[in-house]
Amino acid sequence: MRFFSQFIAHPRTIGAIAPSSKRLGKLIVQTAKVESKDSIVELGPGTGVFTEEIVRKVPKGSTFFSIELNPKLAKETKKRCPKAIVYNGSAENIDKYLKLHGLQKCDCVISSLPFKGFKKKFQEKLLNNITRALKKGGQFLTFSYVHTKMLPSTKSFEKFLKRKFSQVVKTKTIWKNLPPAFVYLCIK
Repeated sequence: MRFFSQFIAHPRTIGAIAPSSKRLGKLIVQTAKVESKDSIVELGPGTGVFTEEIVRKVPKGSTFFSIELNPKLAKETKKRCPKAIVYNGSAENIDKYLKLHGLQKCDCVISSLPFKGFKKKFQEKLLNNITRALKKGGQFLTFSYVHTKMLPSTKSFEKFLKRKFSQVVKTKTIWKNLPPAFVYLCIK
């Protein structure tokens, strides 16, 4: 209910009416092969469904942190995953948070941000910042809902991903997610 109330209060920055399912969280973490990464950044963790899965798989000694704009959701994620570092801030400042950890770039960015809800100019700025933050061969993962596949905004987003990354792959669909979703795996 808390998630839904935040969706009602902030529909442009929270893209769903319910948190992602554990199955979607497991798929995104498995697809990222988190257990083989030295540095992982999560953008828009919401209530921490993906965070919880990442914390389970991240190798000891690796750098992992999340950036959540909504202070209530940042607090919720921290409560759910007390071992995780959760910053209350904007994903567009990913480089600032990497520097706090002594890093210029990272291996992997996992995002739950509602890209299709953002204005095109902000969407492009954010994706430019993310690609700059990734090492060569680094991975960017985000998800989309099945019912939006044919929308012009989704097609435009996919085209932009294909211009920014050397490879873009879609995973299987997780039907037991509200609404059903799939993951984009993008490699720099």
